[in-house]
Amino acid sequence: MKINHEINRLLNFALQNGLIEAEDVVYSANLLLDLLKLEEFVPERIEEETADVSPILSEILSYAAAHNIIEDTTAQKDLFDTRIMNCAMMRPSDVISRFKKCYSESPQAATQFFYKLSIASNYIRRARIKKNIIWKTGTQYGDLDITINLSKPEKDPRDIIKAKTMKQQTYPKCLLCRENEGFAGNISHPARQTHRLIPLDLSGHQWFLQYSPYTYYNEHCIVLNKEHIPMKIARSTFVNLLDFVSKFPHYFIGSNADLPIVGGSILSHDHYQGGCYDFAMAKASVEKYYTISKFPQVAVGRVKWPMSTIRLSGESKNDLVELSTVILEKWKKYSDASVDILAYTNNIPHNTITPIARKKNDKYEMDLVLRNNRTTKDYPLGIFHPHKEVYHIKKENIGLIEVMGLAVLPARLKNELAKLKMALLEGKNDISNDKAIEKHAPWYKEIKAKYSNINENDINGILNDEVGKVFLQVLLYAGVYKRDEKGMAAFDQFISTI
Repeated sequence: MKINHEINRLLNFALQNGLIEAEDVVYSANLLLDLLKLEEFVPERIEEETADVSPILSEILSYAAAHNIIEDTTAQKDLFDTRIMNCAMMRPSDVISRFKKCYSESPQAATQFFYKLSIASNYIRRARIKKNIIWKTGTQYGDLDITINLSKPEKDPRDIIKAKTMKQQTYPKCLLCRENEGFAGNISHPARQTHRLIPLDLSGHQWFLQYSPYTYYNEHCIVLNKEHIPMKIARSTFVNLLDFVSKFPHYFIGSNADLPIVGGSILSHDHYQGGCYDFAMAKASVEKYYTISKFPQVAVGRVKWPMSTIRLSGESKNDLVELSTVILEKWKKYSDASVDILAYTNNIPHNTITPIARKKNDKYEMDLVLRNNRTTKDYPLGIFHPHKEVYHIKKENIGLIEVMGLAVLPARLKNELAKLKMALLEGKNDISNDKAIEKHAPWYKEIKAKYSNINENDINGILNDEVGKVFLQVLLYAGVYKRDEKGMAAFDQFISTI
């Protein structure tokens, strides 16, 4: 009787949240009975309002594990709860029809519908995302967003063993491929039965809009190419970005760079990321304007930002596309050895751009962040990459999200910061003999010397601020032109070549 009640609760939830219509209830119930190997079902009147399906799924998963329908591991539960939700969710064509209907009201209405659907269906696992630790750190460049990423669960050893025995997967080719929609998944590939895509036409080519399952900010969306082709920053990139913000003026959109080290985690599939959020970078002011004679209608400025950013603003999309293309082509070939910028070594290209587009005050804006991925013996992971002094906080690539001012920090920091907190409160002078946190020893000494009296009331604020300041240093390291007199003069010198 308990599983009967939970099925009724799930159907009630699906109705309340617009995943199904009343005419779909019997159909959805029968799909669930088949999935859970049940032969009987009694409809119940459920007097419950809930916006979170996680507690209901938890009960159904417990039943499935207890009755040997699934193995009791995190991966198996994730695969199965996605199958469960797909039994009580509208088909892709219905989602597209609803999206188009909402879009006829406004772009905001369309994305709001789609985002709420993605949360209600548990495609966006909000219960896990809520585990992330987030705060803001004030700096001279604005309030940086800091996130310790706890939303991805640790893998069960049993699942790891299974994954090793699986043959290499060739379909879908990657996590961003259009073919993920409805894919059942396996131990090494997440289930995607609840995944839905909205087709988009960007400059005459087919793309798709989806939301990120692990949202780092409000309405964190992904726009992916129908074709599985590598990332490439080119004129077409600028056309597509500005076309997108024309269709969705309440969203920003940007692209990771197209080279290793300075690019994102998936360079094999052309895609962009966007959403409805104002990052510190978007709020940053222009500290110096330039005049580009061939583009008199475009405001061109150097942004007051840790990473080297040129901001273009104007009413004409075409002007911004053309000037962005000129800057990209100039930058790809530009070298200035005095500040360690070399466009090529042994015919290997190093210069590229991370572009971000938005609409502001009825004008188009394009931020062009200059990137260089050159490595040396002293900097094997990249000259313009986090340096060793900050590895204890952040060692990974600086992609689009970090570029805009949101740190995505590793889960290990939760426990490490807790231990650092205790050490500071106990007044320890040295932590280098503690293997769990010895990597933080130099930083720990700096904090201890900086604050004469650390107590329970201010310790959390102190550690949060100091982590945020380390992330600021990460961004400064990633900037190709340093924020000093020499660096800014070199930046101006590049602008003069345009």
